[in-house]
This record gives sequence, C-alpha cells and structure tokens, in this order.
Amino acid sequence: MDITGLVAVVSGGASGLGAATARRLASEGARVGILDFDGERAAAVAAEIGGHAVRTDVGDEASVAAAMAEIVERLGPPRVAVSCAGIGLAARIVGRDGALSTGLFEKTIRVNLMGTYFVMSHAAREMMALDPLETGERGVIVNTASIAWQDGQVGQAAYAASKGAIAAMCLPAAREMAKQGVRVMAIAPGLFNTPMMEGLPEETTAGIVANIPFPHRLGDPAEYAQMVSQIVANPYLNGTTIRLDAAVRLPQR
Repeated sequence: MDITGLVAVVSGGASGLGAATARRLASEGARVGILDFDGERAAAVAAEIGGHAVRTDVGDEASVAAAMAEIVERLGPPRVAVSCAGIGLAARIVGRDGALSTGLFEKTIRVNLMGTYFVMSHAAREMMALDPLETGERGVIVNTASIAWQDGQVGQAAYAASKGAIAAMCLPAAREMAKQGVRVMAIAPGLFNTPMMEGLPEETTAGIVANIPFPHRLGDPAEYAQMVSQIVANPYLNGTTIRLDAAVRLPQR
C-alpha cells in the first residue's frame, strides 16, 4: 500500500514509538491522526507533522469511538491504524508482604489489551466501508505486542499477559478481516530507547544493553516506525507477529 495521501491513525502518538511512527507516516505523505491520553504533547506532535490530535483514553471505548469519529471528520477515514498506547507497570502476583496485584493486572489489561482492541475495532469498521485499492486492500492494522509476550520476566505477569493476547489475536483477526481486504500485523519490540527507558539510571541502562547481541544498543523508535512503514508497503505481510529485538532474549530478572 502506498501511504501517500492516505489517512493513518496512531494511538500513543505523543511520545516514544507512537510519535516516531506518526512522524514517519507523515513524512511519507500520510495525514496522521494522533490519539493519546496526553493531549498537550499529542497536539504538539500533530502541529509538527500537520496532523490532528485528540485526547483519548484508549481503555474507554466511548473515548476511542469519539476520537475516531473526530479523526474521520477532520482527516477522513483511516487506511492505516497503529496501536502504540500502553503502560508498563510491574508487580509480583503475590508481593513479599502478601499483597496481591489484581488491580494492577486489571488496569494493564484495560489499557494495553482492551485499548488495542478498541482502536483496532473502530479503525477496521471505517476501513471496511472504503473502496479497495488497486492491491485489493482496504486497510492495514499494526498492533504493538512485546518480546515480554514470550520472555516475560519476574513481575511482568500482567504486562506479558496483555502483550501475549495482542500477539495471539493477530492471526484470527487477520483471517476474519481477509475478505474485506484488511491486513492485521503485530510488532513485538525488544528494548527500545523510549521515555520509559530514558528515566532509568545510567548503570541500569548499561546492564540492560549488555544483554543485547547485535546491534549492541537500545532500539531507536525510528526503527520501529520503519518496520510499520515496511508492513504498510508490503501487501503479503499479514497475520504475523514480528519480533524486532536485535536477537535479545530477556533473562528471568
């Protein structure tokens, strides 16, 4: 799919992987709608790339529905939807003091998994109403999993469960939407230089990087955005979760 002149929606587009993706798609000629809980930062990115931002709580379907309607009104229906919104809270299932983390688990599932599902659902409905392109495609959906899907560490049960579900629904979603010409892919990023990482002490970051085989560094969000662009461009990519991780495998802790 040639992105030039098409509409793309990026959730979590105010920072990190989402902001890099919004910038990349805009640089390729897309009109980009940004959905993010941080409305001020989303507006700043949108102003930079000539897009449109809507403050959105992806864990609230009504908020997603309203945001998607606003994007359609301002920019048009999307051909591309990328879900990058998410949280990375960590806690043991049963803490050392005996406290349970059920609330954290529920919040993580709500934001990461349900948020992705809501954005995918509302974007797909808009795509299915469009005429197919010359390739037969009506749209492309890219969801963000994580290598924690397969390599979850101690304290990551909630996060790994949310990202594992995103990976697991990729194939059935792609099969379901095949007749309508909507492709569904997922990317499972490894250790990337996002705001979450930037807040860590230098020695902690050095310890993380020590486990990355090659390239021996944190991933650049621009590399995630490049993968999104390549998925959009290649019509034979469908129903697959791609690890983007420099061959790293997370240790137990």
